[in-house]
Amino acid sequence: MKLIIQIPCYNEEKTLQITLEHLPQKVQGIDEIEILIINDGSTDNTVEVAKNNRVNHIVNINKNKGLANAFRIGIQNCLELGADIIVNTDADNQYKGEDIEKLVKPILKGQSDIVVGERDIESINDFSFIKKKLQKLGSMVVRLISKTDIPDVTSGFRAYSRETALRINVLTKYTYTLETIIQAGRSDMIIDSIPIRTNKKLRESRLFNSTWKYIYRSIDTIIRIFAFYEPLKFFAFLGNLFMLFGLSLGIRFLILVYLLNSSDDRTYIPSIILGTSMIIIAILVYIIGFLADVINHNRKLNEEILYKIKKIELKELLKK
Repeated sequence: MKLIIQIPCYNEEKTLQITLEHLPQKVQGIDEIEILIINDGSTDNTVEVAKNNRVNHIVNINKNKGLANAFRIGIQNCLELGADIIVNTDADNQYKGEDIEKLVKPILKGQSDIVVGERDIESINDFSFIKKKLQKLGSMVVRLISKTDIPDVTSGFRAYSRETALRINVLTKYTYTLETIIQAGRSDMIIDSIPIRTNKKLRESRLFNSTWKYIYRSIDTIIRIFAFYEPLKFFAFLGNLFMLFGLSLGIRFLILVYLLNSSDDRTYIPSIILGTSMIIIAILVYIIGFLADVINHNRKLNEEILYKIKKIELKELLKK
């Protein structure tokens, strides 16, 4: 049984060595442990630090393209290297390496396909009040869409079985954490959550520079996920807003003219035009929602075909 620990890195020369020092050298039930560094266009001495700490594999990306891309490339390389289990962790030493054994244990027992490390968000002093609330809101939305019960969906400390890694298709450029849980949940995979410990912050987050940017990114990600995975519900909700507004203007016109006997019908012509326009827009949004739902079903078929192709290609690769 082979475990590969992948670590996406971007200018992590100050923290990478600390992270590597705390990774386990032995895990019960694992025969081989290897470390893969994904160097996401670092301009400092990240690669040198990795080499000096006997990292097994280093994948270099010429230009920084973001965490989601680095994660995707890491998963692909781990599979090609014959990993049975893949653990993803951060290079900033946020998570305790000793907890990796806790993550892989349910997979080794065949109880889980993916295990997410659950942080105690409320006890993390480095997180602001707004960030804590947004973390909970985002987790709630993802749980509803993915039909899972994972409490900390933004945690990057995770373990994946080989089959799960083959099914993962990361499309977003911002972060992979939400999308991978939704994909796994929608594919009826078994996802578990294990409480894990965290270390003190060694550097600021690279995903966002300010609280307001984090708020914007979080809201944008939640809306995009909802529209992408639940298009019919999303567009039905939007259509209902336009429909209610249009109908309310129409009802207002009827009340004023026919029940209150208003003498000048022309005063309400702009309201009639606006209300009719809102109803037409609502109908168009409903149609878009129906078409998007058809596309969503086609996407699921394409994901299954892609999974089978990747599985066949990997099988042939590992035979060589």
